[in-house]
Amino acid sequence: MKKISDMTEGSPARHILTFAFPLIITNIGQQLYMIADASIVGRCVGVKALAAVGATDWLYFLILWTVVGLTQSISTYVSRYFGDRNFNAMNKAIAMCTLLCASIGAALTLAGLISASPMLELLNTPDDIIDNAEIYFNTLISGTLIVAAYNMAASVLRALGNSRAPLIAMGISAFINIGLDLLFILVLKMNIFGAALASVLAQLVSFIYCFVVLKRIGIVSLGKSTWIIDRKLMKSIISFGMPLALGYIVISLGGVILQSTVNLKGSAFVAGYTATNKVYGLLECSAISLGIAASTFLSQNYGAGKYKRVKEGIKTVSLIALILSGAISVISIALRNPLMELFLNANEKGGAEAQRIAVYYLIVLSLYLSILYLLHIFRNVLQAMEIASWSMLSGFAEFISRVAMSKIVIKYIGDNALFYAEPIAWFVALLIVFIPYFYYRKKLLE
Repeated sequence: MKKISDMTEGSPARHILTFAFPLIITNIGQQLYMIADASIVGRCVGVKALAAVGATDWLYFLILWTVVGLTQSISTYVSRYFGDRNFNAMNKAIAMCTLLCASIGAALTLAGLISASPMLELLNTPDDIIDNAEIYFNTLISGTLIVAAYNMAASVLRALGNSRAPLIAMGISAFINIGLDLLFILVLKMNIFGAALASVLAQLVSFIYCFVVLKRIGIVSLGKSTWIIDRKLMKSIISFGMPLALGYIVISLGGVILQSTVNLKGSAFVAGYTATNKVYGLLECSAISLGIAASTFLSQNYGAGKYKRVKEGIKTVSLIALILSGAISVISIALRNPLMELFLNANEKGGAEAQRIAVYYLIVLSLYLSILYLLHIFRNVLQAMEIASWSMLSGFAEFISRVAMSKIVIKYIGDNALFYAEPIAWFVALLIVFIPYFYYRKKLLE
């Protein structure tokens, strides 16, 4: 298996597609086992159990995406040093980023456990699901360090052009997660706690596999000297990574406020909304993969000073994103009813209402999917060009949009505001990163 990939020579389309394809399969695999997780909960435990899982989604994303934002910035640093063939600096960056991830992961774990109960009450979580929601959330948060470790290892591998190892890791953990779901829920009757524990243990397997692969890559050598704290480098990484992480945090806060309004609609509405959000993860995963592929390709070429290849790569990945999002939209709308039946039993009390809500919401998201794909592309474009502050601003735009739709616009158009909150947020955020790109592109080529 090829462990690294130099993207500074050869066809941009070939590099991007070759790198993105295993990553897309990886993310699809991850989303499929999350869907399997939610499906087992919804079909085997019940509509209210699925609602309890969904009631914690945005609150957990608030923690998770902080980690994701930091590890994405790590990937950019490692790719840049790799493209410049500065392996000593690359290894130093990996070591400092590992220390940062461990520290931030521990702090997030503590903060999440302390705030879980009051936050769920503040979010208007329905009384009939709040206890299960707290159990599920606390179990996931307890595994934050494991999630941070996996994302760190996977980001380093991808920065070196290896998207296959995370694919294999995710495939292994997917089977383990589904198997543990069936064991914990159907056999041991652990219900919500079992579903969350299965997810955490599956992430642990993913990390172990990626760590083993990293140890076998010759240019990755983390000797004692690399672990000596370099305050200047850590400050630089934090300065670069925090705007991106802050953008994700603000996005999540907007989602948390949106969730507080969704929760007021009752457990059936929350269950339907949750079912679609699980499929939404499947719709979005290719966009995330293309964004990471773009970031890796562009960062390596930016680090090598090949700016015309940067421009060519942006055009290529944008075209791929539009074609792929269009195909996924058609498929998701065609399969809308079978998809929702994976999670919801229409014969159960509240099941028919939840399924109606889920199908309508899925159609709305699918129709505007191309906006989401371009948003992921251009956020990563600006990040690769060392302009991460615009990603943070686009996060603020998403926050404002979600809050406005869920707290103001809903008073005039009713529940439709909750269904269209996501597409509106995507569009506003895209404008914030798309318009500045043209200025920076001209400056870059000069």
